[in-house]
Amino acid sequence: MPTTTFDYKVRDADGRLVKGQLEADSIPLVAARLRDMGYAPVEIKPVAINLNREIHIPGITDRVALKDVALMSRQLATMVSAGLTLVRALGVLADQIESKPLREAMLQVRQDVEQGSSLSSSLEKLPKIFPPLYIAMVRAGEVGGQLDLVLLKLSVTLEKQVELRQKVRSAMAYPSIVMCAVIVIITAMMIFIVPIFKHLFTSLNGTLPLPTRIVIGISNIVASVWLVVVIAVIVAIVVGMRRWIATPGGRRKWDAFKLRPPIFGALSHKVALARFCTTFSSLLSAGVPVIEALDIVAANAGNQIVADALIGAQEGVREGKTLSTVLAKYPVMPIMVTQMIETGEESGALDDMLDKVATFYDNEVSATVDSLTSILEPLIIIFMGACIGCIVVSLYLPMFDYVKLLQQPSG
Repeated sequence: MPTTTFDYKVRDADGRLVKGQLEADSIPLVAARLRDMGYAPVEIKPVAINLNREIHIPGITDRVALKDVALMSRQLATMVSAGLTLVRALGVLADQIESKPLREAMLQVRQDVEQGSSLSSSLEKLPKIFPPLYIAMVRAGEVGGQLDLVLLKLSVTLEKQVELRQKVRSAMAYPSIVMCAVIVIITAMMIFIVPIFKHLFTSLNGTLPLPTRIVIGISNIVASVWLVVVIAVIVAIVVGMRRWIATPGGRRKWDAFKLRPPIFGALSHKVALARFCTTFSSLLSAGVPVIEALDIVAANAGNQIVADALIGAQEGVREGKTLSTVLAKYPVMPIMVTQMIETGEESGALDDMLDKVATFYDNEVSATVDSLTSILEPLIIIFMGACIGCIVVSLYLPMFDYVKLLQQPSG
């Protein structure tokens, strides 16, 4: 007899209702096993077959969006500051969260906290959802007795990161959509339009102009098995690049390359600096020591060149040097950043100064994105028109030559 999965509801030794699932051959066997576990069965029934069951794809369906974590942090901060116990707040929060992976994570955190674990140690068991930055700030809030304020600061920090990502994505969204449209249109022309003209040119029995021969050659590749070969080569290059970038040396060279282009390089640089200043300011304001904060910021810098500067600064600070003095040695750190850090060190308000620098670079990123979009829109439209125009002209060139040939006087 095949085993069946059963849903059960039981009461534990304290009278609390507990739900779960067990696999067994029959309901009596489930009941006996639950009694052996010290539970009093309340309800046992087979799991209903659900044809609309969600498909679980690791890495996709279990992914938690950063904006959901930011919203959760803000809600938890509000409930803790209102006087709710942490266990109660986590339970209420789990009932309100729409994201299923995050809801399950908060239920697990609630169970750990209920069993005596601290919030930071419970969150540390979920590294895919809560990064070291989050754990360090929560731990500092617990130690300082300001968990609600730290959670609120965390929500603001995460919201700024989400906003920064959206700004960069918005800069790339329009060009990406238009380029995809250009590729689709040109591919359709190569597959359906150019072959019609090719049959027409065959009947002319003449030498075709070079542009026309190039277009027909590309059409033959796109419409034949060579297209599969080209796609396979492109996929192999992309996969190889991703694996190369995943290596330490490849990541460092790629991040250095991203800082070089005139417009996109400046944008990438400003994004990395804004992220560094925002994260570092949040950690310092939460009470995290500078050495530990630099280690966490370096791991979350998003650019290996910036991370190398922060790791070097960490060694310098450990030797007794000021942070501004050490960072000034790295070209990736602008003079304005190091001067503001120096002012913050002298005034004892380093976190406030970093927050001001982060705001400055956030505004710079917004301005760069706006200018980039305004520049790219006409350029892409011109590029699309030029591509389609070149194909059309190349297809009509033989006809122009044929018309000229007909207009020449005979004999």
